[in-house]
Amino acid sequence: MRRRDFLKTSVGASLATGTALSLGGFNKLWASTPSATKYDMVAVMGGNPDAMFDLGIQEMGGMGTFVQKGQKVLIKPNIGWDVIPELAATTNPLLIKRIIEHCFKAGAKEVYVFDHTIDNWVNCYKNSGIGQAAKSAGAKVVPGNSESYYQNINIPGGINLQSAKVHQLLLETDVYINVPILKDHNSTRMTGCLKNTMGLVWDRGYWHSNNLIQCIADFALYEKKPALNVIDCYNVMVKHGPQGVSKEDLVLMKSQILTTDWVAGDAAAARMLGVAVEKIEYIPIAHKMGLGNMNLESLNIKKIKM
Repeated sequence: MRRRDFLKTSVGASLATGTALSLGGFNKLWASTPSATKYDMVAVMGGNPDAMFDLGIQEMGGMGTFVQKGQKVLIKPNIGWDVIPELAATTNPLLIKRIIEHCFKAGAKEVYVFDHTIDNWVNCYKNSGIGQAAKSAGAKVVPGNSESYYQNINIPGGINLQSAKVHQLLLETDVYINVPILKDHNSTRMTGCLKNTMGLVWDRGYWHSNNLIQCIADFALYEKKPALNVIDCYNVMVKHGPQGVSKEDLVLMKSQILTTDWVAGDAAAARMLGVAVEKIEYIPIAHKMGLGNMNLESLNIKKIKM
């Protein structure tokens, strides 16, 4: 589906109120599932980012399920652009702060926050609100603007991407938590869990010139995978992504998705955005490569409306 068609059919009048798309996307994510003690995914709607995370992580078994006492944790948000939080080009700082707090409560020794930004990293960290939010919660904010921070890794089985330079924090920490913001993207149609990993690498120019879609899926083969994915769907950029132009590009969805399966997370996010999963080409590719499950109806998923 072309962008113009998407905007006409999926968004329409909902851009004015921010209601129709968010409620429809949330309700159509999957059929109801029976209650269970363990879920593949939890989706929360109707609260602030921090409050939704409190409920979501509780249903996922608590942060202690993912972070053990004494461990070092890497939290990877999207901080790529020098924009204010209200424009929703970067992960919501309230969410990042609350995740950090839960990590320390679970006994984490150190928590780091990092992204390889597109714009100047100092301005991105400051104006996104993430830098201050992370520091106030006790995390260490680390830059990614020098190649010296990156180390070579191999990606066995990669089709177009067999190696990459990744930030040393990915190698040195015990737990990696992926926290993308859901939004439109002019190259890949959507950015979410899998796409967010581009902020871990130095040499992403190679990805763009060597089949970006396949490289995104290939990188997911690397052995160090996120223990938890938290998709920020609070304020969602539905056009002019990934940087956006104005608040007119946004729909207030007040939603959040937590999952250990980043392919499933992206499939759910695509439905939130109102796009057929197959249209986000790296999702079916990653599914076929055995990197996760895009068939949401086969998963045990909990929905919560606050």
